[in-house]
Amino acid sequence: MLNRFGSYDDLQDFVHQSIRSEAGFSTHSALDTMSSLVFDDATMRARVGAEVFARFKENILDGDATPVADQKVIAEALLNWAKENGAVAFGHWFFPMRGGGGAVGGALGALKQDALIDLVWGSNDPIKPFEATFPHERLFVGETDGSSFPNGDLRVTHRAAAFTTWDRSSPIVIYDKVMRIPCAFVTHNGDSIDEKAPLLRSNDAVDTEARRLLAHMNFEGIKHVHSYLGWEQEFFVITKEAYYARPDLVNCGRTLFGKEPARAQQADLNYFAPVPASVEKLLHKIQDLMLQMGCPMSVAHNEVAPAQHEMSPIYCIASASADYNVLFMEIANREAAAMGLAVLFHEKPFAGINGSGKHANWSVGTDTGVNFFHPGKTDQERELFVTAVACLTWGLWEHNEMLRCTVAGAGNDYRLGAQEAPPAIMSLYPGLSYEEHVNKIVEGGDLLGYESNKGSADVKACAVMPAETAAEDRNRTAPFPWCGNRFEFRAVGSSQNCAFPVAVCNTILASGMANLSQLLEGGTSLRDGVAQMLAATKQVIFTGNGYGAEWPVEAEKRGLPNLNNTPKALATFNSDKAKAVFQAMGVLSSEECDARQRVMYENYNTCMAIEAHTFISMIDTGILPACAKDMALYGAAPFLLGDRAAVYSGIKEETDKLRELVAAVPHGDVAEATYMCDVINPQMLVARALVDQAEGLIERSLYPYPTYETMVYSHH
Repeated sequence: MLNRFGSYDDLQDFVHQSIRSEAGFSTHSALDTMSSLVFDDATMRARVGAEVFARFKENILDGDATPVADQKVIAEALLNWAKENGAVAFGHWFFPMRGGGGAVGGALGALKQDALIDLVWGSNDPIKPFEATFPHERLFVGETDGSSFPNGDLRVTHRAAAFTTWDRSSPIVIYDKVMRIPCAFVTHNGDSIDEKAPLLRSNDAVDTEARRLLAHMNFEGIKHVHSYLGWEQEFFVITKEAYYARPDLVNCGRTLFGKEPARAQQADLNYFAPVPASVEKLLHKIQDLMLQMGCPMSVAHNEVAPAQHEMSPIYCIASASADYNVLFMEIANREAAAMGLAVLFHEKPFAGINGSGKHANWSVGTDTGVNFFHPGKTDQERELFVTAVACLTWGLWEHNEMLRCTVAGAGNDYRLGAQEAPPAIMSLYPGLSYEEHVNKIVEGGDLLGYESNKGSADVKACAVMPAETAAEDRNRTAPFPWCGNRFEFRAVGSSQNCAFPVAVCNTILASGMANLSQLLEGGTSLRDGVAQMLAATKQVIFTGNGYGAEWPVEAEKRGLPNLNNTPKALATFNSDKAKAVFQAMGVLSSEECDARQRVMYENYNTCMAIEAHTFISMIDTGILPACAKDMALYGAAPFLLGDRAAVYSGIKEETDKLRELVAAVPHGDVAEATYMCDVINPQMLVARALVDQAEGLIERSLYPYPTYETMVYSHH
C-alpha cells in the first residue's frame, strides 16, 4: 500500500478525500472554478480585444447599436468560449410576465435551446453537411411567439410576433451545456411583455435624472449612474416524497390545510442553527454552480421557521442581479429534485409559521463610486445623501400605491403583515435620528446637520472588543428601511422576479429627482427645495412598530393607503397618476400599464381558482374518505367518538358551500378578483379550520397527506 502512496501522509490524504467523496463533498474548492462559466468583462476583453470591448461598453451607455463588424467578432468569440466549456446550444433567456403565485417554476425565465450548428449552405451535396457556427444575428436578436405568454392583450394569435433582444448589461452564462443570453422581450411594436424591459428603462431614467440633479450640485466627471440590487432569498426545503404526496404543494406551492405542529418555531431553535446535512449538501451545490456562473453567493443560513433557509449574493447592477436571482431559483429546484428534496418558494407554504420574502437591497451610485444612499466622507457627498433620501421620500409618498402593486399577488397576500413580514402599508424608515434631522430641515435647518456616527456596543468582558454599531438601529417591521448604504425593500415576495419591484423603486426615485431639478431650475435653492419636498411628504416616514395595531390607524390619519389585499392594490395600478409618471420616466406606456394590470389580475384569479379546485379535490378524494374510515373504527365504542361526527359532517357541509360558490364565480377581471378575495377565500378558511381539527382526530395511519410535522422535520 505504501508503495502506491509513498508515505503515510499521502495515504492519509487519500483516505480523507475518499471519505469526503463518499459523504458527497467535493475534494476541490468551488473557489478554484469561480466565474469559469460566465462571459464577464474580463473574459470578453481577453477574447475580443480592447478596441471591440471598449466600443461594446460605450454602446451600452449611449444606447447605440453594436456595429455589425463588432457583432461578428463577439459572436465568434462566444462560439469558441462555449465550445471550450462544453456548451452545445444557446438560448435567448427572457422573463415573461407570468408570475406563478408561488408554485414551483412559476417565476422562472423562458428559453428554447438552439444547437450551435447550421448547414453548410455552400455545399452542393443533397444531404448538406453541418458545422458548429453562431451567426451574429442569432446572438443579438431572436423572434418567437408572443401571444402564448401573458401579455394583457398586447398580442393576439393573428398578431403574435414578439422579439428577444440581448440585454448587453447582463452577462451570458453557461448552465447545463446551454449558453444563456439574457434578453428583453417585446412585441412587434416594441411594447414590453416581460419583467426585464421596464427595469432597463427605469435604469435609464435613474441615470438621466441623477446626472441632471448632480449637475445642479456641482458634481464633476460623472458619466453614468447605475442602480444596484442585492437580494436575500428565503425558501423552505422538504423531501420530494412529501412534496409529491401533497397536491396542494404541487398545484399551488402552499399547503391549503394542515394543523400546526406542537413544535414549530416557538423556541427560536432554527434561526442560524446548523443546517441539516441533506440541505447543507444542496446549498453547497447551489453555491458552487452560482459561483461558476459569476454570481458571488456569499451567505447561507437557517431562517426562523423549521425547514426554512436563506441564501444571498454580494450586490451587482440591478439587471444582472435580477437575472441571477431567477437562475438561482431554477438551479435550486433542479438540484433539490436530484437529491430527493423539493424547494418551496411560495411566500406562505405553511400557515402559522414564518413566510418567505426576497428582501431587495437597492441602491444607486455613480461610475466614480459615489453612493446616493451612504452619508459619505465629504460635505458634498453628505449633501447628496440627504437630497437623495428626500427625493425617495417624495417619490414614495406621491406614488405609494404603485410601489405596493409591485408586491401584490395571491402568495404575498398570505404573508404581508404576518410573522416576520412588513405590513401592506408602504412607509419609509430612514432611522430615528434621521427623522429628527428631517424635522430640522423642514424648520429651516441646514442639510448637513445629520451625523451618521457609528456607535459601540460594549460587552464589558476582557476577552472581546466592543462591537461597532450602525448609525441607525434595524427596523424589521418596516417595508422600506435604510440599512446604512442602501434601502431594503422587504415586502418583495419569495417567488417573485425582483426586476419589476426594483424598476418601480428606480421610477419613484427618478421622479423625485426630476421634481427637485425642476425646482432648482426655477430658482429655488437646494436647501429650500429639499425642505419643501420633505414638508409635503414626510408623513410617509415612520420609525415605529409596523406590526402594532395602532399603526394602521395612524397611517390612515397620515393619508397613507392600506391596500391590504391584491384586488385593492391592483385597482390603483393604472390610475392617471401612475400612468403619468411611468410615461414621464419612459418606463411604461399607457397601453403597457393597462396590459400589466390585466396580467396581474389574470395571475391572481388563476392562482385563487387553482387553490379552490385543489382544496375541494383533496377533501373529496382524501379527507372525507379518511373521516369515514375513522368513524367506522368506533362501532364497538361509540362513547369514544367525541366531536368526530360534528367535525366530519361540518367538513362536508362547508366544502359543499365552497363548491357552490366556486360555480358562481362572476366574469370580468375585477369582479372575479374581488369575489375570490372576499367570498371564496373566507369560505376556504372556514372549511380549513374543520379539516385542521379533523387532522387531530383521525387515526394517524388513515390521514391521507403528510402533516406539517412530517414535512418540516423529516429530512433533518
